[in-house]
Amino acid sequence: MEKMPWNMRLITRAVNYITAIKVQIVFAGLLGIFLTPTLADYDISVNDNNNSGGSGQQSVSVNNEHGVANIDNNNGWGSWNSLWDYGSGFAVIRPFKKKSCIVHKMNKEVMPSIQALDMLAKKNKLQGRGQEGPPPKSLIYSVKPDKVNNLDQFGESIVTMCKGIPTYMAEEIQGANLILYPEKCFRVDILWILNISLCEEAMEN
Repeated sequence: MEKMPWNMRLITRAVNYITAIKVQIVFAGLLGIFLTPTLADYDISVNDNNNSGGSGQQSVSVNNEHGVANIDNNNGWGSWNSLWDYGSGFAVIRPFKKKSCIVHKMNKEVMPSIQALDMLAKKNKLQGRGQEGPPPKSLIYSVKPDKVNNLDQFGESIVTMCKGIPTYMAEEIQGANLILYPEKCFRVDILWILNISLCEEAMEN
């Protein structure tokens, strides 16, 4: 078998090198396609003059990889941030005017899954959907007066959001009627699909 001339060997190595680079580029592109859906962001206008807890501009960020969703409502003094950690099973709401964090367990029978939240946010963004759909579900919580000392029990995401901020625990009030104490509750409305009311503990009785 004849030995390949040195110039042909050089050309062959160059071709193999270029081919390898092309394969890496194609692979990186495909990897980007598969990873992109793990993080989605939506900016949605939520205008409701009758509800100060849900008016303004809502920004929804869904991270499927880490199982975390962020909902930010920008409405001046009535602004708030909410984080849902599907991994730990806890959610937190941080009202701007109260300068505190309020943590509660996620009621997964009422609160949408992270996949459903992602889909609903995308649908509302694309269609500009308002309140013509089915009525939103409601959750009412009683906020405990004592501050939480250990944030670690709620997971890393909530620790990051609430570290150094007064944090309180809220418990769901089953079968409660918001009409009995609307003036003592802070209300958060999310994408016309869920209403969350955070009420003083005294209102539970």
